[in-house]
Amino acid sequence: QVQLVESGGGLVQPGGSLRLSCAASGLSFSFYRMSWYRQAPGKERELVASIAASGGSTNYGDSVKGRFTISKDNGRKTVWLQMNSLRPEDTALYYCNARLEHRDLWGQGTQVTVSS
Repeated sequence: QVQLVESGGGLVQPGGSLRLSCAASGLSFSFYRMSWYRQAPGKERELVASIAASGGSTNYGDSVKGRFTISKDNGRKTVWLQMNSLRPEDTALYYCNARLEHRDLWGQGTQVTVSS
């Protein structure tokens, strides 16, 4: 059974940090491009960060560049999103995504709330 399980979300004050994790099972993880997306209430889902299957290249949404870092460990079948200097506008449900050709897999999401 294919699963992507996110964890690490929570409530944090502005300027704080969180580290999200996504543990994969039931798929050949090392072949998949992994990404984090987020969706805030009333807004469309947007790409936060993406990392190539090999882990060799990354790209980020403009709003998180310089603050967030995506990484993956193919041996542990896990992808992380380190989020620093968090802002209230980062509040959203964060989803893990695995993509390989026509296969597109999603986790259930983990809530991040940035508020004082």
